[in-house]
Formats: sequence, structure tokens, C-alpha cells
Amino acid sequence: MPRNISSIIIAKNEAKNIGRCIESQLNCIDEIILVVDSQTTDNTAEIAGKFKNVKIEITDWKGYSATKQFAVEKATNDWIFWIDADEEVTPELCDELNEWKKSGEEKFSAYKVARRAFFLGRWIKHSGWYPGRVTRLFNKDKARFNDNQVHEGLQVEGAIGNLKNDLNHYTDPDIEHYYEKFNRYTTLAAEEMFKAGKTSGLSDLIIRPLFLFFKMYILKKGFLDGKEGFMLAVFSSNYVFTKYAKLTEINKTRKK
Repeated sequence: MPRNISSIIIAKNEAKNIGRCIESQLNCIDEIILVVDSQTTDNTAEIAGKFKNVKIEITDWKGYSATKQFAVEKATNDWIFWIDADEEVTPELCDELNEWKKSGEEKFSAYKVARRAFFLGRWIKHSGWYPGRVTRLFNKDKARFNDNQVHEGLQVEGAIGNLKNDLNHYTDPDIEHYYEKFNRYTTLAAEEMFKAGKTSGLSDLIIRPLFLFFKMYILKKGFLDGKEGFMLAVFSSNYVFTKYAKLTEINKTRKK
């Protein structure tokens, strides 16, 4: 029996990305739910409103997981495709989704998709980034978002399959954008570790960052990704250092 799919997107100041994201879905997604952060200051909602089949909800920020779960609850279809504003459904994936809708296949509760991540304009094929499969198509009766503050994901009841084709992910078009996210994400990660009762020592500040650089650049062949691969390994190493440095600070200030 043919099925319909609703997609969910959460966005804050995504005017540069939202048009591309929505347009890529028009030929394969039946309903698009866009949840816009009420603190948005650009014209994200106005751009999205020009497209058909887009339902726009403006709400206060609830956290990544809770806001996405809020979007799921607004969807009228049982099957949900989760996509971020800086992502794009490739034509090949769109065709695959249309074939899947016609098939009526019920073997899996959810499906993973590979992402082609673009860093500073370059597709990072190595460095441990590709295929980087993530669960994105799911039956809303059999999956919910977890409570992670950063790198949120889905808890799925039942088997998970794989889609064959990719999403494009324009993760960091420039260094300024990377570091705008960097500060927010490292703080969220440190807070999450603190709540879990974790502490940090000198080895976390020295060994973990160095090992991550070695893993990404050497073991995962990041050197094949050119200068962007080198910068990504350095930045990622700094991310780990900063996350544990912030955890050190939190433990020091809150245990007085």
C-alpha cells in the first residue's frame, strides 16, 4: 500500500539554507514541517512560506531533541524524514524515497542514510566522516528522539535498514560559521558530561585531542582530503580539548 512521508526541519536564522533544503524535497516529500525558533531574526519563515506543502510553526527553543519531537507531533503522516536546514536531498535519494513509498515495504521501523558532508566547500570523503550513516526515515510510532543535549538521535523499536543514496550536508561553509557552532556545542557537550558525573584530568586535555588528530588525519586518511582535511583534524582536536577544558571549569566552579 502506498505511503506518504512528512519531513521535519528545525531552524534558526537559516535564510541562506532553507530554500535549498525545501526545494530538494518537493518531488518526494508530501508534507514539510518547519519549526522556526522564535528568536530568529532573518527571513527564514518568509522564504519557506513561498513553497507549497510547508507548514510553519514558530515556537520558543526547547532544545534540539524536544524541538524535533515537537515537529514530529505536528506531522500528519506516520513516516517521518528528519532533515536539517543545512542539508539537501539528492535527486538519487529523492527517487529512492518515491520508490520506497510505492513499495509498501514494512520490514524496518527506520532507515539510515549516508551523508556527504561538505567542509569549507569540499566533500570530506575520508577523515572518518563518510559515509557517517544516520537514522533519518522512521515510523513515528516506533521511534523517539533521545534526551542528548548535543548530537541528538533516535531511539528506535525494531530493525533499522539502510537507504542506498546520500544526503548532502553543507556543514561548515566557512571558518566563522564553524566557530559560531563550536562554542555552543562544546558548552552543551561539557554540560552533558557534567550531568553524567564525569570529570576531566590532564590526560583528557593532552592525550584525547592528540589521539583524535592522529585518528582522523592518519588512520582515517584525512590527508587525502587536502588542506581541508588537515584543518578539520586540527579543529576537531581543538573541539575535544575545549570540551574537556570546559568540563574542568564546570567541575571547579560548581563544586565549591
